[in-house]
Amino acid sequence: MSSLESPAPARHLDLASGIGLVVSNMVGAGVFLSAGYMAQDLGPGAILLAWGVGAVVAMAGARSYAQVAAWVPRSGGEYRFLSELLHPALGYLAGWASLLVGFSAPIAVNALAAGAFAATLHPGLDPRTVSVIVIVALTAFHAAGLRASKWTHNALVAVDALLLLGFVAVGLVLGQAHWPHWSPPNASPHLPVSAFAGSLFYIAFAFSGWNAAVYVASDFRDPRRDVPRSMLIGCGIVALLYLAVNWVFVANLSPEQGRAVFDYETTRVTLGHVVVRSLLGEAGAAAMSLLTFVALVAAASAMTVVGPRVYAAMAEDGVLPAILRGRSGRPPASSILLQSALALVLIFTHTLQQVLSNAGAILTLFAALVSCSIFRERLRPTGRPRPDGLTLACAALHVASTALMLYFGFGSGARLRLLLWIAVVALAALAAYGVMRAAGRRMKGQESFQ
Repeated sequence: MSSLESPAPARHLDLASGIGLVVSNMVGAGVFLSAGYMAQDLGPGAILLAWGVGAVVAMAGARSYAQVAAWVPRSGGEYRFLSELLHPALGYLAGWASLLVGFSAPIAVNALAAGAFAATLHPGLDPRTVSVIVIVALTAFHAAGLRASKWTHNALVAVDALLLLGFVAVGLVLGQAHWPHWSPPNASPHLPVSAFAGSLFYIAFAFSGWNAAVYVASDFRDPRRDVPRSMLIGCGIVALLYLAVNWVFVANLSPEQGRAVFDYETTRVTLGHVVVRSLLGEAGAAAMSLLTFVALVAAASAMTVVGPRVYAAMAEDGVLPAILRGRSGRPPASSILLQSALALVLIFTHTLQQVLSNAGAILTLFAALVSCSIFRERLRPTGRPRPDGLTLACAALHVASTALMLYFGFGSGARLRLLLWIAVVALAALAAYGVMRAAGRRMKGQESFQ
């Protein structure tokens, strides 16, 4: 095989692995924190309703992506979809956003948080050292080979699922079963529309990750069938788990107890810790720290799997150096190393929370553009199957909810910083796109001259 040929994809993923990728990308510490903040302004019914709305919006996004994934069953996610369905420049914007912060920043944040929870189990541990060990270990496993990568991640997902189901079971069996009657301390005499809409912004980020399977579509044995199913089934599973977890919270905790999350950055106490400590004592709180640690490592693992496939796809198209493509039957080791190196740099040089929120806004925008592409396909004959009414309705809901979420994001005090961050990423990507197009034209001119 010549150096210019694309490596044949190693199709080693099945439906179960795809569902595991989606679930592990979605589940993080956020679901164990949000209800504590929400309980200061919203009652139990409104909190559960907000999570139900978040589940509907996430499933709408998954349905939209399922249609697009059936049209374009190749790895690369938003880079691939936008390049083929709208315009290559938009695809390169999405790809560069993924390369710069889209996956490296969340990996760094999850690894640091995992280190902090490990320190609650063993106070002598240094969280930063643990985070470095987590990233290095995941890099080694996922770069070693496809079999090692698959089994490492599947094992993390299995342990994560068992611990999470155990928490729900403890809460349902030993906790309160009657409808709670507490009221929020900041209760409004009118319908709390503003507080309810604001809570959806955070819930949407708790549900993010439902599109994980599209980044590794080429690794599936049957991508047209299993990638859409992985997203829909995985998102549905997480939606049910989130509703069950939040029922446990509103049934067993008061707003005053929920205020424990306001000190999360220093204490690493989540609502899960408060519940299981009251039901099982300190042993339960330690088990909750273990659950959170495993969930965070599993999330970092999933991003270590899916992110490099975007860079490999870009290298395959000639946008990034060819060394990032990887070899046939092997994971893209160079892309994995590049992403992990960026995550380590972020750990030691940046305040990660602001970077992560900026990255989330950028990637949310590109996801909405993917749903917009469905309407363009509906209006023009391309030879692809036309989307049905349900898919169009889901795409419209996904785009509208994203617009609302970005409106609240831009309406905050960080508006200028967020706009500047988006402008910097866009300019960097468009500059790279211009250089690539110019180089391509020069190469074509040389070939025609010869």
